[in-house]
Amino acid sequence: MRKIIAQLFVSVDGVMEAPEDWHFPYYDEQMGDVVAEQFHQADTLLLGRATYEVFAASWPQRGSEVPLAERINAMPKLVASTTLDTVRWHNSTLIGGDVATELTKLKKEPGNNITISGSPTLVQSLLRENVLDELQLLVHPIVLGHGRRLFADGRRTPLRLIDSARFNTGVLHLTYQPVLDS
Repeated sequence: MRKIIAQLFVSVDGVMEAPEDWHFPYYDEQMGDVVAEQFHQADTLLLGRATYEVFAASWPQRGSEVPLAERINAMPKLVASTTLDTVRWHNSTLIGGDVATELTKLKKEPGNNITISGSPTLVQSLLRENVLDELQLLVHPIVLGHGRRLFADGRRTPLRLIDSARFNTGVLHLTYQPVLDS
């Protein structure tokens, strides 16, 4: 069975908004390898509307000189949105309506993992619906003090740590499985 795996950049205080403003000083070969592995183990990229719009505006213009550009541009992309009518980026398909039900069906089909990059609203929704199989947090050693936090809704979400690593830059790579509601 396929797994849905989310990978997000966050600060120590849980901020994941605008990583382009704080993430890059911590990006090194170790992190590049982890991010690349996530994309190479997946055959589908799942994005929420906001992340899709950012990616669709930037990735198609990137060529083979940018790591992962060819992979990301070529792979099938699913876009979870209740507000978009169309998606134009190559190999993109819109998922509207009951996203959790559609993804549950998709997980049963043959294939590799489905990866989520960013898309915090989608990640939160999939955690609530018990559809997300794994949450990878790349926790950067910086306190931002403001910005949208990954878990700001006050909802209790039990997780079980299944793997961890510390990069030379001080970034922690934490991999969790959601503990399903019983």
